[in-house]
Amino acid sequence: MLTFAQFGAGRIGAIHAANLAASGQARLRYIVDVNTDAAQKLATKHGARVTNIGTALGDPEVQAVIIASSTDTHADLAIAAAKAGKAIFCEKPIDLSLKRVDACLAAVKKAKMPMFVGFNRRFDPSFAAVKARIAAGAIGNVEQVVITSRDPGLPPIGYLKVSGGQFRDMTIHDFDMARWLLGEEPAEIFAYGSCLVDPAVAKVGDTDSVMIVMKTKSGKLAHINNSRRAAYGYDQRIEVHGAKGRLLAGNQTPTTVELADGNAVSSDKPLHFFLERYAEAYRIELATFVDAVVNDKPLPVTAQDGRQAIVLAEAAAKSLRTGRSVKL
Repeated sequence: MLTFAQFGAGRIGAIHAANLAASGQARLRYIVDVNTDAAQKLATKHGARVTNIGTALGDPEVQAVIIASSTDTHADLAIAAAKAGKAIFCEKPIDLSLKRVDACLAAVKKAKMPMFVGFNRRFDPSFAAVKARIAAGAIGNVEQVVITSRDPGLPPIGYLKVSGGQFRDMTIHDFDMARWLLGEEPAEIFAYGSCLVDPAVAKVGDTDSVMIVMKTKSGKLAHINNSRRAAYGYDQRIEVHGAKGRLLAGNQTPTTVELADGNAVSSDKPLHFFLERYAEAYRIELATFVDAVVNDKPLPVTAQDGRQAIVLAEAAAKSLRTGRSVKL
């Protein structure tokens, strides 16, 4: 039984706490959050206690931490947890600054503690099946990866002001998926970006619509398209084209019911947002982390994966700023 302290009692924190409570291999001992009301509500629901950082990390019964607090706290909490000898599950991104990410990774490496970064989409059953079939040779050598990721609506402008920009906040998941599916590191990147959803986004120095093309050293290509607005729901699709065929993972819908009448053939819209769409992925992700720590297995997603996603995000931002491709 792995005992956890969790930092963060917001939306993601609530998901992880519920998955811990349902796990047969883990238990939640502490919740830490600056919002004490939210922390208490979550702790009461799952039989945990509200405490502070020092007490949570100082308790020898705590063997692991979940860092699901605001992004600006991730690196410091990961460093403190590593020094305290705790295994680390950290939500993406590790930090908005590559310099801070590197400092964090150096401290974790020095402490010799495992650190997992929460790229939950790798654990979505459909996306994981695509990866498994690539590995089995179903489509031969991968040549192109196309990733579509569109949110159902724009987040609050106040959030965008501190998010680090669309590449670091939203596209970071897609950068990780592209690396994972290509099987190679991108060597060159070019990014376009616009404000097509709301002009207020431009006023805070961000974009709401982007397209990115990446190329690996061997010539494999990846295309990512993101929008902060999809009138029909949460659009999450992946296509991988190879020498012998292609693999496609489409959207998830509430039901598979299809209506055909004299006017049209129609079906349900995609699930509305990430909480519903990736519920199973979050469950599998945490279960995988717990199993790896309990049974001393290699982590399938590491802090280095978190770093590489930030490298790509910074390169995309530079490309957008300069209007030129960026070599990595």
